[in-house]
Amino acid sequence: MSLTVNGLDELKKIAGSDLGTSEWIEVTQERIDTFADATGDHQWIHVDPERAKDGPFGAPIAHGYLTLSLFIPLFTELLDVQGVTTKVNYGLNKVRFPSPVKVGSRIRLTAKLAEVEEVPGGVQITVEGAIEIEGATKPAAVLQSLSRFYA
Repeated sequence: MSLTVNGLDELKKIAGSDLGTSEWIEVTQERIDTFADATGDHQWIHVDPERAKDGPFGAPIAHGYLTLSLFIPLFTELLDVQGVTTKVNYGLNKVRFPSPVKVGSRIRLTAKLAEVEEVPGGVQITVEGAIEIEGATKPAAVLQSLSRFYA
């Protein structure tokens, strides 16, 4: 369920808020292969299911950066900022990949709007997030993401 805010003033008011949890999405071999094609990272642990069966995880795993790239579509399920002209990804402060995402796993995002600070022409938000793996004790990724919204 998405929280919708209208404009920068409303966004400022929800600083510190828990944004909730996204829906689950499945990480398929097709998604992993497409990411490998897009990035040129065809390491066997990601794209060779037969060889990966004998690897350290017993199955192919998603690229860490594939998992990270799914932050944006998962995040857009949680927060919709209306009444702004531009929304941009500004970067990351911290990222860790505590647990691999095996092919066929389902992941989701839990997030908190940690901070909203003014920047020229808009605001910068800091989101603290964890991409969880269904049934796992450790998350696939923990991160601190920065985005900017301009009036």
